[in-house]
Amino acid sequence: MIPIDRWSLIAVLLFCLVGQSRGAEIICRYCADGRSHAMLPLGLELDGRYQYAPDRQVDVLHLKLDVTPDFDARTVAGTVSITAQPIAKPVEILSLDAVDISVQEVRCQEATVDDFISTRDGLQIAFAEPIPVGKEFTVEIDYSAQPIAGLYFRTAEMGYPEQDTHIWTQGETHEARHWFPCFDYPNERSSTEVICHVPKTMRVLSNGKRMGETIDAAGLKAVRWLQEKPHANYLICLVAGNLEKLEKRHRDIALGFYTQPTLAEHAANSFRDTPDIMAFFEQEIGVPFPWHKYDQVTIRDFTAGGMENTSLTTLTHTTIFSEATENIRTTRRLDAHEMAHQWFGDYVTCKDWSHLWLNEGFATYYTHLFEGHKFGRDAMLYGLYSDATGRVLTQDKDTKPIVYNGYKNAMQQFDYRSYPKGSWVLHMLRSQLGEDLYRQCVKEYLQRHALTSVVSDDLRQVIEELSGRPMDRFFDQWLYHPRHPDLKISYKWMPKEKLAKVNIKQTQKLSEDVLLYHFPTKLRFIVDGKPVDHEIVVSEVDEDFYVPLAAKPSIVRFDPEYTVLATVSFDKSNDLLKPQIENADDMMGRLLACVALADRKTDASVKLLAERLNSDPFFGVRIEAAKALGKHGSDEALDALQSSWESQSDARVRQAVVQRLFGRFTPETLELALEVLEKESNPAIQVAAIGALGKFHGDASKQKLTELLESDSFGNEVADAAIAAIGKMNDPELVPALLTVLQKRQSELDARDFGRGLGALAKTARPLEDKDQVFQFIRSHVEHPKSTVRTAALSALGQLGDRRAVAVIESYSDSGDSRIAGAAKRALGELNASRPLVPTEIIELRKTMTELKRETEKLKAELKDLKAQEAASDD
Repeated sequence: MIPIDRWSLIAVLLFCLVGQSRGAEIICRYCADGRSHAMLPLGLELDGRYQYAPDRQVDVLHLKLDVTPDFDARTVAGTVSITAQPIAKPVEILSLDAVDISVQEVRCQEATVDDFISTRDGLQIAFAEPIPVGKEFTVEIDYSAQPIAGLYFRTAEMGYPEQDTHIWTQGETHEARHWFPCFDYPNERSSTEVICHVPKTMRVLSNGKRMGETIDAAGLKAVRWLQEKPHANYLICLVAGNLEKLEKRHRDIALGFYTQPTLAEHAANSFRDTPDIMAFFEQEIGVPFPWHKYDQVTIRDFTAGGMENTSLTTLTHTTIFSEATENIRTTRRLDAHEMAHQWFGDYVTCKDWSHLWLNEGFATYYTHLFEGHKFGRDAMLYGLYSDATGRVLTQDKDTKPIVYNGYKNAMQQFDYRSYPKGSWVLHMLRSQLGEDLYRQCVKEYLQRHALTSVVSDDLRQVIEELSGRPMDRFFDQWLYHPRHPDLKISYKWMPKEKLAKVNIKQTQKLSEDVLLYHFPTKLRFIVDGKPVDHEIVVSEVDEDFYVPLAAKPSIVRFDPEYTVLATVSFDKSNDLLKPQIENADDMMGRLLACVALADRKTDASVKLLAERLNSDPFFGVRIEAAKALGKHGSDEALDALQSSWESQSDARVRQAVVQRLFGRFTPETLELALEVLEKESNPAIQVAAIGALGKFHGDASKQKLTELLESDSFGNEVADAAIAAIGKMNDPELVPALLTVLQKRQSELDARDFGRGLGALAKTARPLEDKDQVFQFIRSHVEHPKSTVRTAALSALGQLGDRRAVAVIESYSDSGDSRIAGAAKRALGELNASRPLVPTEIIELRKTMTELKRETEKLKAELKDLKAQEAASDD
């Protein structure tokens, strides 16, 4: 608890109540460990602006959970036993994380429990005598909870198929504390044991080894799992319910894949690459798979794509796909990412979330490495290119480095910096060290720090020891400072001197945060059909490199192996681009030439791009050629795309072509969209044509969209696209059809898809005079058991523009669920902003007064409580 004087707090509360300014709002400042908080006026900063791992009172040796979920009440009850030893000081009061958990009893055989205090966010256990340093003790805590996070139910009462009933848990980052008392931070590790009591027909999955099952006194099946090697608390996982199983093996490692019965028909698609991925990772990493078994299980409406719980990965149910989408849908990359975590994140774990890239960057990069292993180096490079251009280089205004502890919420670390940028850091390391030395460093890093918590400097030290290279500058510029270099490159041939002159400028704006970069790379020249490489080190704002050559080069390439994360502007002549785009030995060169030609609006450019689209051996180059032709937008470019789409055998390329056919708003575009829907059987490609229909308001498009609302496809992909297109069309005539399909098919649609449908319905019905039927339908879902649907319903009420919704929405603006409260506040803002004939100033004043009224009532209640506490202490 952050100490704060009681009367000072009362003074702050009174200051706010007299309405000095909105700048005196009261806000919560949480401790770095997320356990306790105190109230402070807005604008006052604590010394703890930065997040660090919390102190460890004890070394947790073993954690045992014996729980019984109640599927009807959606609660959990049981006993958690924590075996530990005090580390540096005797423990008089043991503090645990526990959010909204009801504790019935606490026991300890080795010491006398004097008392315990259970608060909203913690549990403190007081011992009659301090437990001395090094003494092993076990506390047993009987508890119950109705968790809003951490443990999630999926039942028929919540709108899921009854045969798919199941529960699942999620620990990362700090959700475990919502369903059992624990030390909930990744700098603590222990062995774990989970016993779960369920109906006899259900399966129970958890970490480690299945130790057996018994029938308890209530007639429930009690299944016991034991994870013997220590792991972090957030990696504890429990999944129980009706699950179908597939099995494979790699060596002596059992590989299980579990999914809900309604999805089992297609489950094998998602499991096909798992043995090969594990075999490759063992070879590439040099450390055998470190756990007893490896299970994967799909769960309904997961909050993410997947979660790498130790030996038990949970996956979104949308990872299941049908063969109809050909190679567009795949689980391979998700499978590889989560399995890589079994080494990077589970076997070694970041000590705190500022070093999250040690988990996520490794998992992302090793996914690319597996792509390269399976499909060749070009596939790996194309994945890195897609990450760089689509997710990293676009974030040029961000001033946060990869290693960053200034976050307010740990989830803010789960962004492009930890994933693709962290992956690129490893790619640059591998490129600079060489593959063999890089592998040695990674193997030593894992073996040296096995089953412990790590920080970025642990990796640096290993690399320095094994390579003999100082790595301070590399880590400083890529990990501890933000951004990336922006490079402007120019080339000139000097015929008399037979010199190639290459000028490189670093154009990023330099500051205390953004550095001048220093990195090695190479220049490559193709002279008389043969490559000439020249290694360089870029280290200045503006520098020239002179390379002697036997003759004028036909191709000039910067960083030909693609080893530097940078925005590169290299304006080449057409004479240089033509041979580059035709060079069969250089996939990245051909790809970058396609990108460059996208801005050259000439018939010659279209011809070169069309040739790549139809004949390049690598699918990624064909995709980039399609994008470039779409950007051209000329008749010739569109003709090239249209004549190509049916002949593209690779569905990924065919999808890219179709997506770029509908940039124009002409009758021919509508006809083409209808033609694609008639001829194309792949639902993932049909989606692009369906989206194009949303631009046209004629009878043909409305009739087709209405028809597609009733279509049958795996995961309702086609119907979902039709709903989205209607939402963009914004035609009130389609309200009856949209309302009907949402009423009839809501049990079939995923929560997110149905939620988007509510938004589309609200937007489409907004111009109607009579919105009652739509209003009643949306309002009926604000208490839906699925939180995703609840938030969508509140947002939709704001979009609908019906003032009757104000009272409904306001009642949720103080919800204990921040997602619900946030959706309600945004919906109120939209309603207030949309009210006609009201000046902007009054709209803002209304919003301000609504917030102040709510805050004042809250502060009055807090002041009343504080006075009562003071009176009690005086007594």
